[in-house]
Amino acid sequence: MKNYKGVTALVTGASSGIGKAFAEDLAERGAKLIITARSESGLQAVASDLRARFRSEVVVIPLDLGQPGASARLMEAVHSQGLAVDLLVNNAGFGKWGAFLDIEPPSNAEMIQLNVTALVELTRICLPGMIARRKGGVINVASTAAFVPLPYAAVYSAAKTFVLYFSEALWGETRDSGVHVLALCPGGTASNFAAVASDLPGAGTGRPGLDTAEFVASEGLKAFLRRKTVVITGKGNQRLLWLPRLMSRKQIVVAMGERWKAVVDQVAAARKAHPGV
Repeated sequence: MKNYKGVTALVTGASSGIGKAFAEDLAERGAKLIITARSESGLQAVASDLRARFRSEVVVIPLDLGQPGASARLMEAVHSQGLAVDLLVNNAGFGKWGAFLDIEPPSNAEMIQLNVTALVELTRICLPGMIARRKGGVINVASTAAFVPLPYAAVYSAAKTFVLYFSEALWGETRDSGVHVLALCPGGTASNFAAVASDLPGAGTGRPGLDTAEFVASEGLKAFLRRKTVVITGKGNQRLLWLPRLMSRKQIVVAMGERWKAVVDQVAAARKAHPGV
């Protein structure tokens, strides 16, 4: 794939944040879009904007991929419209911050379902057609959290490590098939992620030094065309790769635990200062 013109791209989690930025960038590059997320109103707003600005073909399929069986229902809806996916952008996902025992089991289960299970299921459904056409591929949105264990974000960091390793292994299986697989690993991004992770509306969006969602999506799309297997967005985030060379695994876990415990404590203090928010 040399460019995205005429490519049919399925973007999950496309109503806001990085997913919305992917949809906008792909529309500007001439792709046909299938966008999905839980929020139908959010998706319709994105679709209307893209049709107005870029005269894009946009199919809207509202769905909660955090529910078991949703991946199959999504692809049934795609195929019922006679569409074949050339590029799958597995972006939908969320995290929760806090001690493992303080996070309710349903939240952990939904985190695994959305970040891992749905991603694997959609890839499994879309990949055979791509290989048959010798065209296209998959962009899996992982995270810099994939590179180090994160106490107080244990399930989230483990899920993103799965995404990273799964993507690299799948690249190894498909590298001679005409299909490409990329793991995109953003760090802190100005989006709604921190608000969901902390249960604190507005958290994270105004913090200085964050990459924009548009920057992350653009870097991912450029890296895919360059056939990179892994891309970490933001130069500062790439320092994480050096930690295993400088510290033992135990030291890394302790250091990350102290850092994330401070984040969790700050969130708790903010909730206490603003009850009912």
